[in-house]
Amino acid sequence: MLIQRTVVSAGFLLILSAGLCIAKPIENEMNQKIDDLLSQMTLEEKVGQLHQIGGSFATGPDFKNDANREALVRNGWIGSFLNIVDLGYMRELQRLAVEESRMKIPLMFALDVVHGYKTIFPVPLAQAASWDPDLIEKAERVAATEAAASGIHWTFAPMVDIARDPRWGRVMEGSGEDPCLGSRIAEARVRGFQGEDLSAENTILACAKHFAAYGAAEGGRDYNTVDLSELVLREVYLPPFQAVVDAGVASVMNSFNVVFRMPASANALLMNQILKGEWNFQGFVISDWNSYGEMIAHGVAADKYDVACLAMNAGSDVDMQGYVYIDALIPAVKDGKVAEERLNDAVRRFMKMKFKLGLFDDPYGYINPERMKNTLMIKPFQETALKLAHESIVLLKNENHLLPVQKKIGSIAVIGQLADSREFRDMLGNWCAMGDMNDVVTILQGVKKKVSRHTKILYAKGCEAFGQCPDSLIQEAVIAAEESDVVLLALGENGFMSGEATSRAYIGLPGDQIKLAKAVHATGKPIVLLLMTGRPLTIPWCHENIPAIVNIWQAGTMGGQAAADVVFGDVNPSGKLPVTFPLTIGQVPLYYNALNTGRPVGPDGNPHFRSAYIDCPNDPLYPFGFGLSYTAFEYSDLILSSVKIGMNDVLTVRVNVRNTGKRDGIEVVQLYIRDLVGSVSRPLKELKGFERVPLKAGESRQVEFHLTSDALAFWSRSMTFEAEPGDFKVFVGGSSADVLEENFTLE
Repeated sequence: MLIQRTVVSAGFLLILSAGLCIAKPIENEMNQKIDDLLSQMTLEEKVGQLHQIGGSFATGPDFKNDANREALVRNGWIGSFLNIVDLGYMRELQRLAVEESRMKIPLMFALDVVHGYKTIFPVPLAQAASWDPDLIEKAERVAATEAAASGIHWTFAPMVDIARDPRWGRVMEGSGEDPCLGSRIAEARVRGFQGEDLSAENTILACAKHFAAYGAAEGGRDYNTVDLSELVLREVYLPPFQAVVDAGVASVMNSFNVVFRMPASANALLMNQILKGEWNFQGFVISDWNSYGEMIAHGVAADKYDVACLAMNAGSDVDMQGYVYIDALIPAVKDGKVAEERLNDAVRRFMKMKFKLGLFDDPYGYINPERMKNTLMIKPFQETALKLAHESIVLLKNENHLLPVQKKIGSIAVIGQLADSREFRDMLGNWCAMGDMNDVVTILQGVKKKVSRHTKILYAKGCEAFGQCPDSLIQEAVIAAEESDVVLLALGENGFMSGEATSRAYIGLPGDQIKLAKAVHATGKPIVLLLMTGRPLTIPWCHENIPAIVNIWQAGTMGGQAAADVVFGDVNPSGKLPVTFPLTIGQVPLYYNALNTGRPVGPDGNPHFRSAYIDCPNDPLYPFGFGLSYTAFEYSDLILSSVKIGMNDVLTVRVNVRNTGKRDGIEVVQLYIRDLVGSVSRPLKELKGFERVPLKAGESRQVEFHLTSDALAFWSRSMTFEAEPGDFKVFVGGSSADVLEENFTLE
């Protein structure tokens, strides 16, 4: 990560010390109360705290809609619920817990608030394209405020999995392929959800998922096997988790996959050694939906009894929808297979968060119908959603400056089912919580609000996002295009085609959309492709034939307005890709920070006896960090403060960036390094810093980065995290593939 120097005054240290002195008695008082409760609880009540069941809808298979919820609460055999969103029912369940159960321990209510609660933001992968952690933090503050006003205490987000295979549907739920960018965004999300005080009325618990390496599933197939080295695990997949632990994340969720042939839910290396040991994680670990029970299918446990012993002893604390602990943990403790102190530790970790949320002081504090009524979808929240949608949009191609389109244009055709979809998730994207399709601004609506009243707008559905398309619908689209001056063609994935359990073997435009695109292209009219997607797509034909391509992703509640603002030039796009777009599925997995090979392709591109394809180049369609603007930026004068630095020195990297165009714009300046010789092979490039730089037309600015040896460290041959002396390259530019470079030495 980028290292910045911080000067701390003596006065601040005194204030900080005083704050710690105040916090310590509060912490001690909380721990004493928890110990008092534990001393009075039966074994059944302790295990009950670790039992979580679902509400009225399922987000996983084999859902057991338990009819005995109320009785379980009265008996103290439930610690939390997920997927209950009825405020009245929440109050009643909470009343049963704090007024009718023996120990009077309040419940927690959880929900997957992944990219907004009611006001829906762009999907997380799209948000990462903003390269704006501060704005993402603000968005999560909105999400937390709405969720907390609706009775939710805890979200199962952020997903911080690194993903290098776009066939995996859940790539939409994370921040892409890079550990540095992913870590910065993960920290921001946790800060946004949890704030500085979990007892505040607008904060909720965050949950980092999925621990670990879930994004490395073989073949990009969800829930599939993961097979990687410990070095790759630590260097690529763990950094965002360590970042959120350092940021104080309250909970961590197990992944479904195996790591080193052991399911993550029973992986002591991951939880006991790394998470709770090396990183000193003070929160609790929860399963994913019945991930404990799935150990039987993995073939490492014969029954629930075995599962309970494996999971608890490895460091897993809470069981989501698995009925493993409630059914089998009690006999395991009585038999001495699980130490009761280990059980106490799990309960203590879980109840500590209930205390921090203020639930023991006011169990009904989050259940306030009036606050809920006055909080959801308010104008400032929609404005934040619009701004983040603006910043997430990536301009991929703009031949002959087709964009922006003039608002006074005579006629415009808007084509594609996705352009005016009222389907639940098409613009909102998957995992859209309580998002409502009736709140969505579609592309067609955005266009209508933007153009002159004299502009003729023709809309044609063209074809569904998925499936075969009747020739009659394609012909309607062709007629609309022929009668227009410019075509806005909305293609991509519908809202159910990316997300959990939506792995795709082919990641081109689904259904007959290419057929539609070719028919519209044959009219000879200028076309702007508006790409709606939750993952990278392979679109080589579109890149070769369509003059302008704008990736608007699945952009949330305000997505259609954001798209129109960019298309008609009220907003200059500034998004950069957080993930590589392959040319073809055969290149996958494809990512920028790869290792070199012993036989790299030379400048001539000849694949003979080289690590290359004979029928396709190695290069992607669009590289990591890529994104165009309506203006242009020029980089010059890359200067290092020294060509040699010591282990305790700071290297200052300066570069001039100039807006050479006629419009104001924002450039995301990116800094990469390469360690030329290491004890183990090092990537060709590694992102180490970035900055969003606003520049007026014609303006220049010197951008400065600071690197220390910590930023140059890696997991070495001896499996220690350290910087090694040697020669390095530093690169600065507007994408991973377009950079200036200089050399320096670490001594």
